Amino acid sequence: MRRKSPADYALLAIILALVLGGLVLVFSASAMVAEKRFGGPWFFFKRQLLWAALGLGAMAFFSRLNYNRLKEWVWPVFFVTAVTLGVVLAAPAREHVRRWLPLGPFTLQPSEFAKYTAVLFLAYYLDRRHSQAATPLRGLVVPGVVVSVLLLLIAAEPDLGTPVLVFLVTALMLWLGGGKLSHLLAAGALAVPAAALEVFRHPYRLKRIMHYLSSLTGDSDAGYQLEQAVLAAGSGGWLGKGVGASQLKLGYLPTPHTDFIFPVVCEELGLVGALVLLGLFAAFLLRGLRVARAAPNLFGSLLAAGITLTICLQAFINAGMSIGLLPTKGMPMPFISYGGSSLLVTLAAAGVLLNISRQSSLHSRYTARGAPAIGKEGPWPVGRSA
Repeated sequence: MRRKSPADYALLAIILALVLGGLVLVFSASAMVAEKRFGGPWFFFKRQLLWAALGLGAMAFFSRLNYNRLKEWVWPVFFVTAVTLGVVLAAPAREHVRRWLPLGPFTLQPSEFAKYTAVLFLAYYLDRRHSQAATPLRGLVVPGVVVSVLLLLIAAEPDLGTPVLVFLVTALMLWLGGGKLSHLLAAGALAVPAAALEVFRHPYRLKRIMHYLSSLTGDSDAGYQLEQAVLAAGSGGWLGKGVGASQLKLGYLPTPHTDFIFPVVCEELGLVGALVLLGLFAAFLLRGLRVARAAPNLFGSLLAAGITLTICLQAFINAGMSIGLLPTKGMPMPFISYGGSSLLVTLAAAGVLLNISRQSSLHSRYTARGAPAIGKEGPWPVGRSA
């Protein structure tokens, strides 16, 4: 009887540590807000726990589903994602933005799913067109136009942070897939004026940039939100004040359990705790890229790389903006921040990554017995040395 390949227990342990840590931190950061708004400290925690359960179920499903079958889902997933993003624009605004679809007592944020829809499409497209990846038309313009459909819909919500993240991941995936660096730099140069236009179209974005620049020069006009976050991060010292002892969450920031949860980590767990959390994401990055390198085919290699880069770039951007290293932007920390859509889709993507790792192990065993290696043309990825 043929033995199944074991799961990637190292990667699984990192994921579970982040999820469990996130649940503890969400409760700690949200208890006071929940008490004031809903009359009890458990409101946000119970919702996050439910989404974590659903997400772990999705992770288990995708970890067992052969990732190659996702090729059949690319265009249906892309279509559904684009339609839901369009529907969101017609939904009632919440806090001057349109990012959520109401589903009874819960809401769904399609832009969270769009991140991985773009990754799935790019892995599929570059796998099919890898021989043309270095050409400007097939290697840049065509995939760029398709992904831009999602970016424009997200930007119209309005949301600038998610399109910037997806653009960065897209550029990295195109380069890993064999695209020319000169082409990608030219695309980046063209994207800068578009991003600048989006900043100037919305005064609050320009204000955030000015606050960020003020913080770099030591000006007192650094912005209340950023100023409070930086103070909280610095007050934790080496070991922090202890779980639950943050002062930032006592009304100084309206939602410390979402985009600004990292300063709460710094305040309660100190520099050591913050470094442990960032170390888990660094370990996830290294493990994910190792899975990408060992994947049995180019589709799996690019899919694993895209998932890993999306999660880790988002985590490091969130940490950087919440302690003043980057301009302030609403972007949750994967696995850690409160948010059902983010947690669900991130765990589902982690399940795909676990499946690619499992398939890589099976492929290694198969080829080790003398069978020919299949599915990969050239080094990982095409034309790139690891």
